[in-house]
Amino acid sequence: MKKSTAPKPARKPRSDAKRNRERILEIAKQVFTRRGADASMGEIARRAKIGPGTLYRNFATRDDLLATVYITEVEKLAAAQKKLSAELPPIEALRAWLLVFIDYIAAKKIIAPALNAMAGGPARVFQQTTRVMEEAANALAIRAVASGDFRADVDPMDLMRAIYGLSTAGSADGWPAKARTFVDILLQGSRP
Repeated sequence: MKKSTAPKPARKPRSDAKRNRERILEIAKQVFTRRGADASMGEIARRAKIGPGTLYRNFATRDDLLATVYITEVEKLAAAQKKLSAELPPIEALRAWLLVFIDYIAAKKIIAPALNAMAGGPARVFQQTTRVMEEAANALAIRAVASGDFRADVDPMDLMRAIYGLSTAGSADGWPAKARTFVDILLQGSRP
């Protein structure tokens, strides 16, 4: 009798393995936020209350873990887009999502030193995540244009660039509040 050579379907992770992974990512985000480029895998494992083997089974390198932490934050933006689109009128969903985008930028600025210390730099991770953000922003803008609340000639990426610009030009502590006010100014200027 000939053995089948077809690949086995991937198993869903066990619920405890999934919880471990989520806890690792949350703890890693906290440690990278506090320690930046000096964050250690040992500290992350200790704080997550797991053994080093469990940590390395999930993330072979520190850079893998850091990239996943960052990608997870971007995936939260995509999830927020879907949730807000389902719950709010189009222009309000776009506004709410831009406010979530401000929180994302704040988190990114905090872990930027660790991202910049990645082997080969963070460009590969940024390329992967930029597409996710563009898709979310475009989906929200398409709905807002269809509702008549948003001009079709406005590129939603320009809104994001303007907000990001405030984060780099504004004071370290005060830029998020200014950016939140600026969201309303941007949206008012984007109405037909």
